[in-house]
Amino acid sequence: MTKIKICGLKRLEDITYVNKYLPDYIGFIFAKSKRMVDDATASQLKRALDKRIKAVGVFVNEPIEHITALCRENVIDLVQLHGDEEETYIKELKQRIPNEIIKAIRLKEALGPEDIQKFSCSHILFDTYNKEQYGGSGLTFNLELIPENMNSFFLAGGLKAENILKVIEECHPYCVDISSGVETNGIKDEIKIKELIELVRNQNKAEY
Repeated sequence: MTKIKICGLKRLEDITYVNKYLPDYIGFIFAKSKRMVDDATASQLKRALDKRIKAVGVFVNEPIEHITALCRENVIDLVQLHGDEEETYIKELKQRIPNEIIKAIRLKEALGPEDIQKFSCSHILFDTYNKEQYGGSGLTFNLELIPENMNSFFLAGGLKAENILKVIEECHPYCVDISSGVETNGIKDEIKIKELIELVRNQNKAEY
């Protein structure tokens, strides 16, 4: 069954929406972005979040001490590294926290298994390569660039109601990661969140 992550939450209204429709994960962005939240805001939002939903902290080349503090304070449940973090960084982080780690790879060319296996993380996330920004571009990428025989990966990059079912059918991700695809004028839209979650869940039911 494909899981769902709604990323870039920054308002209490956003939390109200996801509590109503229950995606598997939500994301707080701590990197420079129009969706960035500070620690205090993320902490407030996490306290209001339904405990059935896991909060992912999204970071770009962040000091390890900051990530560690957010994990220990239960502001986030999982860590998503969306920058240039190497294996040495991941290993050090794993020594400090027990939380699952997602490593984002922005695809601009085909990769082999060795390119993925070098990261000792819980999950890989594939996203669109954009030289102007690390993520959240709302742009799709060529799904054929995803290495063959991949399992348990997150998939981001321009996902929305209009393409989500085709994408799931083509590459069977563990989790789809949506941000701009459930927004209107840069703000999370309850109707779009409801529609997308229902589409994915109904497809899951049809498959089982």
